[in-house]
Amino acid sequence: MRPDPKCIPIISRDEIRTAVARLAGELNRDYRGKEPLIIGVLRGSFVFLADLVRLLDFPLEIDFIRLASYGAGKESSGEVRVLLDVGMPVAGRHLIVVEDIVDTGLTAAWLVEHLKERAPLSVKLCALVDKPSRRRVPVTIDYLGLTVPDKFLVGYGLDWAQKYRNLPDICALED
Repeated sequence: MRPDPKCIPIISRDEIRTAVARLAGELNRDYRGKEPLIIGVLRGSFVFLADLVRLLDFPLEIDFIRLASYGAGKESSGEVRVLLDVGMPVAGRHLIVVEDIVDTGLTAAWLVEHLKERAPLSVKLCALVDKPSRRRVPVTIDYLGLTVPDKFLVGYGLDWAQKYRNLPDICALED
């Protein structure tokens, strides 16, 4: 499925499926008996989160946070804004933050610190995709699916100006 000649597939749906299954296995091993709160970072993580939680075999709860740092551009503004905060109590809970991509690290690092201020038992970051070549601040990804090159990616929840999220593969958006 290539709806736009500017979208070049770089990670197939089969590679994504394999990475999600591996991550679910790691989480199943580490969170059995802990009943964590899984926090999806909207909007990009929703496809990954849906596939991931269906493979988890322990009790859990799900909430969301919506952050903004990109707008309609391809570069992070460097400023993180909370558009929708987590509504469930996090104090005394194990938290798993589910991100679609960690790029500069600004949003992920900010979010982990934001959640730690609320006294959870633990905060772990689970990301489908990491782009370490663009890192501007250090961030620990506790559960990582795939590492990708420095290209602007769309598909499987990743977007450009709210487009391309529905692609089943992850594609590089060429200029």
